[in-house]
Amino acid sequence: MQMNESQRIPASKAKVWAALNDPEILRRCIPGCQSLEMASPTEMTAIVVLKVGPVKATFSGKVTLTDIDAPNGYRIVGEGAGGVAGFAKGGAKVRLAEETPDVTILHYEAEAQIGGKLAQLGARLIDSTSRKLAANFFDNFATLVAPSS
Repeated sequence: MQMNESQRIPASKAKVWAALNDPEILRRCIPGCQSLEMASPTEMTAIVVLKVGPVKATFSGKVTLTDIDAPNGYRIVGEGAGGVAGFAKGGAKVRLAEETPDVTILHYEAEAQIGGKLAQLGARLIDSTSRKLAANFFDNFATLVAPSS
């Protein structure tokens, strides 16, 4: 499954870039994220609880940042195991573009794969859930990064 979207964020490119590299902000934006900790400047470990249809699972995994081009973007790759529920892995290419000094457009191209019990739920449910989770993440991110008015 692939998703290509953009999000307009009313904040400077520097502020958006800093937030994309702040584990506390990311933890607060990721739906169901219980913990997100830096293992190194380019690796994080995470625990996320997700409910997809009738299946609720706790995933533990690793997130790696590659192809870093500060402050323009990077590639983020992650994989997690959810016990009997299965596994999830995927990644996204994130690119920042300055619309104005105070507005940044965040573009992302994401792909995901799942296996195990989750994969048996059907592509339509997985696709709609993935899109909803991605939308929730970027809405949360924009809310946290944008200055409150």
